[in-house]
Amino acid sequence: MSVAPAWLPADASERQALHEELHARPPARIRLPALVVYVAVLNQGVSREQEWAHLCQLPGQQGLSPNALNANFLRLRLRPQPGGPTLKWERHNEFTRYSLLQALPADAGLGAAEPDLLRELALPSQWLQGIPGRTIVALQLALVACEMDSAGGPAEALKAAQTWFGPQPLVASLLGSGHSLAVTDFHLRSCGFSRLLVLSDRAGSEMRAGRLAQRLLELETYRMMALLGLPVAKALAPLLSDCEQALAALTADLQNGERGAEAEQLDALIALAARVEHATAAHGYRFAATKAYDGLVSQRLRELGERNLPGTQTLGGFLQRRFSPAVATVDSSAQRLNALAQRIERCSALLRTRVNITAEGQQQHLLLQLTRGQDLQLKLQTTVEGLSIAAISYYVISLLGYAAKALKSAGLPLNLDITTGLLIPLVLAGVWHLSRRIHHRLMPRG
Repeated sequence: MSVAPAWLPADASERQALHEELHARPPARIRLPALVVYVAVLNQGVSREQEWAHLCQLPGQQGLSPNALNANFLRLRLRPQPGGPTLKWERHNEFTRYSLLQALPADAGLGAAEPDLLRELALPSQWLQGIPGRTIVALQLALVACEMDSAGGPAEALKAAQTWFGPQPLVASLLGSGHSLAVTDFHLRSCGFSRLLVLSDRAGSEMRAGRLAQRLLELETYRMMALLGLPVAKALAPLLSDCEQALAALTADLQNGERGAEAEQLDALIALAARVEHATAAHGYRFAATKAYDGLVSQRLRELGERNLPGTQTLGGFLQRRFSPAVATVDSSAQRLNALAQRIERCSALLRTRVNITAEGQQQHLLLQLTRGQDLQLKLQTTVEGLSIAAISYYVISLLGYAAKALKSAGLPLNLDITTGLLIPLVLAGVWHLSRRIHHRLMPRG
């Protein structure tokens, strides 16, 4: 119900969507016995329009609107009668899930031996085969009512489950307070599906069965999505080893190499950094996704509230013994990649320091040469100044000599030689004093 606008400011554009996120993808109500045929496909390169077109091929869905897929969640009734089969479509960032819920075939109950669960499927095999995308999970989940509250109920149920699955070893967990038993063999059959059997007490609600089925399906999906990082980590291992060895050799060259090889070392370091950065850009998301999916797997296991049966390994125990090492391998590759990038950065800093020190030495040598040149220039300038004083004085004395001759011709009794000799020291002193004043005015600190 929307709030009257008179009471509150205008809603933020995201408010409705964020509020409804709590109610997104609700679990189905499942009435036992039931069968869930679940397929999850990687949707990279698959558009929403392609998935809509494929859903329109279902009986009675020709009028399905493309806008119905905007919420990333859709539940379709394949038959109009109540309790009929339904198909749930869910689109996520990397995968799309299709969950068909229908009644369990009558001859596929707990007393059956390796029953065929696809014989009475409510969907044609061609439609399942034509789902756009690449299959990552295909699971047949059978939910059967069973007497679980009696003293020997779980043990007897496990024996019946062994017949239902066949001779292969089983993994089983009591769930919650013991109201349900989940059994699987984690094997892919020739049809491409794996199987999971849930035995629940008859007093359980349909909502509890729906929540339990949803958690188990999500557990298998997130487990497989997390393992997508394992092939990437294995393929990346040789590259990481080569880069680590190359960086170790480059670091040794920095420690022991001769001066002047910085350019070659810098080129090698740049090439190495480019390889590591390319690997980080190509696979960083996959490694981060594996970590996130691993957290979801652990969360779903905690929500199941597993307890073990004597002599049988639980689902969580089986996964942790085999799934955890795979996740640890992916995490180790991610850490090696990050550590390699950090080591390259430190090596680059060392190389920059070395180049800077070399450049500073060259600058000091250049400054010394410039200082020597300036000293020589100053000496030459001083010499030139002395010669300039003599030259200027010579010309001034010559001019004064002409003036003295003019005065003598005018009748003034002057001895030209004596007058010229007396003028020489006076002119030299005057020119020297004038040059010093000009020098101090141009270079006050000189």
